[in-house]
Amino acid sequence: MIRHIVLFTAKDKAQIDQIIEGLSILKTIPHPRRLEIARNRKSDQLGSDIDVVVYGEFDSDAELAAYKGHHLYQESIRRVRPLRELRFAADYRV
Repeated sequence: MIRHIVLFTAKDKAQIDQIIEGLSILKTIPHPRRLEIARNRKSDQLGSDIDVVVYGEFDSDAELAAYKGHHLYQESIRRVRPLRELRFAADYRV
């Protein structure tokens, strides 16, 4: 299984809900085993810079690639990229 984690910061904190809306269309893509999109609770004492978290689980590299190749993934990028400042992504096998 592959875990896919993406962290976002917003250019304008007032637009965090719009970022979440733009990312939420990813939930309709059929390839993830599990996909969550959430606002960061910012409860860590040492760092609270991240605004939005995407957490996904995929059965294989092929499923992750199909997810990233889906037209709704591209639509999400189109909606979110203008609103976000930073994007960090990590994928790892478990």
